[in-house]
Amino acid sequence: MRRNGAVSQILAGFIGIVALMMLTPAACADPATPDGQATLSLSAVLNGANPLTGGLRWRVFNARADADGAHPLIVESNLAAPTLTVPPGDYVVHVAFGLASATKRMTLSPEVRSERLTLSAGALRIGGTVAEAPIDPSKLSLAIYVPEGRNPQGKLVDAKAKAGDVIGLPEGSYHIVSIYLDTVGGRFLASSASPSTGKSAAPAPTTTLPTNSIVNADIKVMSGKLIDVTLRHRCATLTLKLVNKPGGEALANTTFTVLTPGGDVIRELIGAFPSLVLAEGEYAIVARHDAKTYQSSFEVQSGMDHDVEVVAQENGKEAPRPDADLFHPD
Repeated sequence: MRRNGAVSQILAGFIGIVALMMLTPAACADPATPDGQATLSLSAVLNGANPLTGGLRWRVFNARADADGAHPLIVESNLAAPTLTVPPGDYVVHVAFGLASATKRMTLSPEVRSERLTLSAGALRIGGTVAEAPIDPSKLSLAIYVPEGRNPQGKLVDAKAKAGDVIGLPEGSYHIVSIYLDTVGGRFLASSASPSTGKSAAPAPTTTLPTNSIVNADIKVMSGKLIDVTLRHRCATLTLKLVNKPGGEALANTTFTVLTPGGDVIRELIGAFPSLVLAEGEYAIVARHDAKTYQSSFEVQSGMDHDVEVVAQENGKEAPRPDADLFHPD
């Protein structure tokens, strides 16, 4: 019995030594540092704000320039807080947040290191509404300008800003232009004020067209602050119909031309009941069907989507002259 107890004690001690040998290397090793490499964890903040969680582009360059003066790009990432592994050496770390950026030069050794860069910038988030209802971001075309002198659109800095995105901008004054986009089918005619031939273009059915609903805004971006801007469009969706009597069935194969009070062509559409988006205001409409022309006028109120009916008179009417006053006929 004593012999068996002694053997058990020896085995228990041997197992303990093996377990200690297995645990010791894991306890001493640094799992985040590959052999001979530097591990760099990066994050960025606006002045006095919490760390940014998106919209960043990180690039790490060699601090030593090539013969042509360019600094070789070593690694890049679009993650908000990337962890990068590079050989030890001198580097220049650059982070971009929209139009704002920051740069820091650093020397890395075989180590685990965390760096946080501060951007002297603010942020802008743009949205839109019609009659207090939010606009689908895909239906807005946004452009951001830096004013120059008395010209609010002096310098275009972002032609493809997206509604709902957080856009990083250096501190300063900006001018925003928002255009409501129409995704409804139909042929588009350029304004008569533009140097066009007057012929209509036929875009693909999925093509979005700019409407005449345009909103401008002047804003000031402050460092370290996120500014939410809501642009209120005043427009509506109209469905055009040529009918034999009020409330009657729409006539197919009809060409509609929508004009401003000044006679400028806004859109031309073909079909029984095509639709389009128009800014608030008064308009004239010309309908052509079976070699006859009919005309009328209508008014658009913001958020009030409705049908616009043109009643086909038996004798038809001549097409209006470009300078004709459709709202106050003789």
